[in-house]
Amino acid sequence: MERRTARPRPDWQRTVEEQGIVFPLTRHPDGSLRPYWDESAYYVFSLPEVEALEETVEELHAMSLAAAAHIVERDRFAELGVTDRRLAALIARSWQRRAELPSLYGRFDLWYDGTGPAKMLEYNADTPTSLVEAASAQWFWMEDRFPGADQWNSLHERLVAAWRRQAALLPPGPLHFVHSDGDELGEDLMTVAYLRETAAQAGIETEALSVERIGWDRLSGRFVDERLRFIRSCFKLYPWEWLATDRFGPHVLDTLDNGGGTGTTCWIEPAWKMLLSNKALLAILWELYPGHPNLLPAYLDGPRELAASGGYAAKPLLGREGAGITLHEPGAPAVPRDEPCCYQGLAPLPDFDGNRVVLGAWVVEDGAAGLGIRESAGPVTDEYARFLPHVIL
Repeated sequence: MERRTARPRPDWQRTVEEQGIVFPLTRHPDGSLRPYWDESAYYVFSLPEVEALEETVEELHAMSLAAAAHIVERDRFAELGVTDRRLAALIARSWQRRAELPSLYGRFDLWYDGTGPAKMLEYNADTPTSLVEAASAQWFWMEDRFPGADQWNSLHERLVAAWRRQAALLPPGPLHFVHSDGDELGEDLMTVAYLRETAAQAGIETEALSVERIGWDRLSGRFVDERLRFIRSCFKLYPWEWLATDRFGPHVLDTLDNGGGTGTTCWIEPAWKMLLSNKALLAILWELYPGHPNLLPAYLDGPRELAASGGYAAKPLLGREGAGITLHEPGAPAVPRDEPCCYQGLAPLPDFDGNRVVLGAWVVEDGAAGLGIRESAGPVTDEYARFLPHVIL
């Protein structure tokens, strides 16, 4: 693994905008605009490195599924902050019937510096973004700059193939693709638009809609779109913890399709993905696989030995984009948290030429499918991170 500098392509901003990246620049707190898509540098991997990372990702995915089964079997939902018994029962039912429910993709965030085993930082298996950059824009960048090289990137082909395989699980009618109107950057919009394109390429009828424009028909007890058609299936880039608890949350639970029901809505990702996107998964994995080389120590009841040796990161169970994460050096005074957290062993992100790097390793269905790389100036990868392409040489 090596970071190399490069000269950006002429008119690179227009190029990546045409490829679906609607926000190639990010506005920072000082008002300046800086590249989000950053091709002034790139990362190089060897083929053995990538093959080892693929094996690691698929093993971590299998372990995460085993942890989900453990949570359901041992009724450990309260440790995930799921205290509503009805919601817990629906998640359990979703897990038990997962073979009948469409489930598409997820993204592991990994610590990796090229010298030792990758470490799992978290798993976003419900609403992962940075997909268009990883699947499309960096592939076209490689074809322009390194036409003889390769890339860890089979995302597009795998997504289309996954939709084809899972089309039979969808109820009749169009598959609605929704995101929130509150997405000011356009990140959710471009992700949903790209996934809708992959579904269309698989021969699935699709329809675009925002979450805020989903209607409720009291007479039929069904969700409807703006043309008053029943929403029988819906891909939503909207977190389950919001969907289940906002104003229409009771209707979501009343009409949740956990396999073959009538008068219901089939949501993608399914409700059981809540088991994987919760940071409590990190602690349960460490409990089930203590000392595993690809895991960091993690606990739910406090930092334990991490406070004195090694330090820890306190992560809200449902945090996103680095929100709410605090880092604690060994021996630092304990800082009480008002919200449930996972306390994970401190793993400072690798520093490449002053840039802090995290790998985003993608899973489609149950297979490793590609890599996206984000850099940040600080120790936490947040909304000001940059996306950099990679090649295998």
